[in-house]
Amino acid sequence: MIELSSNNGVAEIVLNAPEKLNSLNEAGLVELDAAYDAAAAAASAGRVRALLIRGEGRAFCAGRDIAGVDGANDDARGYLEGLLTPLLQKMAAFPAPTFAAAQGACLGVGLGLLIATDVVYVAENAKFGSPFGNLGATLDSGGHWLFTETLGAHRTLDLVYSSDLISGAEAVAAGMFSRAMPAEDLLGFTRAAAAKAAAGPTLAFNASKTLVAGIRRERLGLWDAVVLENEAQVALSDTADYAEGFAAFTAKRKPTFTGK
Repeated sequence: MIELSSNNGVAEIVLNAPEKLNSLNEAGLVELDAAYDAAAAAASAGRVRALLIRGEGRAFCAGRDIAGVDGANDDARGYLEGLLTPLLQKMAAFPAPTFAAAQGACLGVGLGLLIATDVVYVAENAKFGSPFGNLGATLDSGGHWLFTETLGAHRTLDLVYSSDLISGAEAVAAGMFSRAMPAEDLLGFTRAAAAKAAAGPTLAFNASKTLVAGIRRERLGLWDAVVLENEAQVALSDTADYAEGFAAFTAKRKPTFTGK
């Protein structure tokens, strides 16, 4: 159900099980993990300089595939700690800019996949929330962190207790994700953004990715962040893309970046 392809430096990973809204069981997580490993290897070799993840059909990912799961004997720890969390950490650490195109249901695991992606574009009809009280379960995959960070404690618990869903447009207005747009425009827009990033100075982009992750993780203040920015800039000044960017500016031409 997981497909991986690449074109012009952009790897595209597709969750392709639209009949079950791209929900993921244990085998699906293993497949997705392997796809990221393959894409990361291609990125390390310089063949991939950006990645896009999307879902086929009317949903991005409706969460965990619980068909056939016996709630009385479910290995929740094995699914979450053994498979899902390592995958999300691998996605967040991918060595190139990552993008997601998300439409329809983006719940549970599906929400986690978006949280672990650098830039998320959503369809206006995308749906986010915590309907898991209906199962006697709770939100996982980083959902509590994202909702509390962006919506605040009261709205987060309102969503949990009510099982209400918010739209993609509402989520972007709250600062959860980057941009919302009509569903018919989503994939083309996201592919264009990924292609533009892949043609850019990806070492510089990765430096910003690392800086942003550190600022969020460590809750850094202004001057601590400036120290890290200075170090990143010094390191980039030794790269070919840095030299090319300055040379192109001086010559008043468009730079040609190679990711080196």
